Amino acid sequence: MKHPILVVNSGSSSMKYQLIDPDEGQAVTTGLIERIGVAGSEPGQAAHKQDGKVFEFVGEIPDHAAAIEVMKDLFDRAGRPIERSGLFAVGHRVVHGGSRFGEPTLVDGTVLAEIKELSVLAPLHNPANAVGIEQALLAFPDVPQVAVFDTAFFRDLPAAAATYAIDRTVAADYQVRRYGFHGTSHQYVSGQVAQALGRDLAGLRQIVLHLGNGASVSAVAGGRAVETSMGLTPLEGLVMGTRSGDLDPGIVFHLARTGGLSIDEIDNLLNRRSGMLGLAGVSDFRDLDALIEAGDADAALALDVYCHRVRKYIGAYLAVLGGADVVTFTAGVGENAANVRATVLSGLEGLGLVLDPERNAVRSPQPRIISADNSPVTVMVVPTNEELAIARATLALVR
Repeated sequence: MKHPILVVNSGSSSMKYQLIDPDEGQAVTTGLIERIGVAGSEPGQAAHKQDGKVFEFVGEIPDHAAAIEVMKDLFDRAGRPIERSGLFAVGHRVVHGGSRFGEPTLVDGTVLAEIKELSVLAPLHNPANAVGIEQALLAFPDVPQVAVFDTAFFRDLPAAAATYAIDRTVAADYQVRRYGFHGTSHQYVSGQVAQALGRDLAGLRQIVLHLGNGASVSAVAGGRAVETSMGLTPLEGLVMGTRSGDLDPGIVFHLARTGGLSIDEIDNLLNRRSGMLGLAGVSDFRDLDALIEAGDADAALALDVYCHRVRKYIGAYLAVLGGADVVTFTAGVGENAANVRATVLSGLEGLGLVLDPERNAVRSPQPRIISADNSPVTVMVVPTNEELAIARATLALVR
């Protein structure tokens, strides 16, 4: 490898990592460390995949500094010590860049402090992202470290799309605007669509549906995002695994005044106990399918609510774009759940989206068209690869 890049995605109690060859577009090593700093009877655990083999660790992982040491030890055990890999740079996923960060950024003390300050806008994500960066800086002090922001692709949304209709002074004082998330995925996938179709990105109107445990949709015109479903936080928009998505703000007041719920309790309800989990009791679509197969009415309704919300956004974004050339499904649900794709697109033939059932049923890791030959709008499935996108952005900046 000419330019090996270590990509780190640090969560509050987990850390994902990949060693990537960005020139070849391949992950050489992937790893997941879980239960970092989690008290209880179950120990921390890690799985490190390399050269077709899996290397595991089970034991106490008290903090992210220990997690970095576990990662380095697993690289050693797998016969590819990270210190001797010629590591070119470390790329970090950071969820919220606020109004400050619109491009991948070399991390120094000032940048790290600003990422921490943005925790007021992403309290579930930025603190963990910052801790991961801090520990990586200590572990690899002579290696450039780059922050790549989820919000960056949406930083230049048109003002009409980015602005909430609240008092403008309040909005300015508290940095209230639509920021959007999953930007790395939306940017990567929209570029892959153009490449797969042999089309000029500048000439395409696209709707990208990132459907995973977190879910969002974007409208992309000529490679530029012009609308997206997530807002100030990742809570707005589509129904998600545990998040409610769009709801009447009055529900918050009602639950506080009538139900006596605190702000923290409502926050927990809408972010962790809503969405598919709240409606059906499960957040994994494989479990949901099993419940529906068994005749569970709540699970069937949950799927209907989920798909109805996606359909509504497709219609809205067709209006925003003045029509679309391509609608693309990506991420865990979007790439793998053929029944979800079929349900979402059912009845949209009048809007130019005609699905080919046989193409839709095919499972493949490759970008592919699933619309019928006579469909005015091309419908595709394009696997996302946020880690590769982060690695390439990191390489481009450092090189």
